[in-house]
Amino acid sequence: MKEFLKKVWRFTWKATLLFLVVSIVSTILFRWIPIPVTPLMLIRCVEQKVDGKDMKLKKDWVSFEEISPNLQLAVVCSEDQNFIKHNGFDFEAIDKALEYNENHKKKRGASTISQQTAKNVFLWPGRSWIRKGFEVYFTFLIETFWSKERIMEVYLNVIEMGDGVYGAQAAANQFFKKDAKYLSKGEAAIIAAVLPNPRKFNAGRPSGYILKRQGWIVRQMGLWGGVLNYEVPEEKEKPTKEEKEK
Repeated sequence: MKEFLKKVWRFTWKATLLFLVVSIVSTILFRWIPIPVTPLMLIRCVEQKVDGKDMKLKKDWVSFEEISPNLQLAVVCSEDQNFIKHNGFDFEAIDKALEYNENHKKKRGASTISQQTAKNVFLWPGRSWIRKGFEVYFTFLIETFWSKERIMEVYLNVIEMGDGVYGAQAAANQFFKKDAKYLSKGEAAIIAAVLPNPRKFNAGRPSGYILKRQGWIVRQMGLWGGVLNYEVPEEKEKPTKEEKEK
């Protein structure tokens, strides 16, 4: 029995070490290399095949500079308004979501853009605590090794934006017949509006609910000054009592 436990321990230790090395090295490599395919893309293809549908996987990686600043700002306003400030986790949003979920049947999430990126690139969809634990780990890795610009670039290249449509370029071509760099504020806001459920809603044929969300997102973009600044603004020191009295 003691020998068996030693073998289990050695295997577990080696497997853990291998996982750590592979995960860290792959995260560092993906700082520069485009993501070829994600687990979700493969899962959706299998689901389409099982349902007797033609497999559809539209994606076209583009660089950060080729993605409209309007879309970058729209997803921040819609999905994660503290994206620039936080280190991967928005604890204030988590607290609010927990409080809201205690009193409502329809649950509200609090995943940041960084968490969604980690999940999309490295993991599978689901709500288990095991998957959530891996999500925390990979979120920490990408926040450590990637810049905010790189996280946004990857996010907007791999996220599901429609049925079989992934990334900004594919979505812009599919729904608006243009490249991602030319998306207007309104078009960017519609794409951002469907992200919570891109297979239920269609950016090319927006419902009344999506148009309402689009309007809200556009107004938020206006409050941000229409531009997403990736530099964290320095907090001004609060004036002293003497300075206030001057």
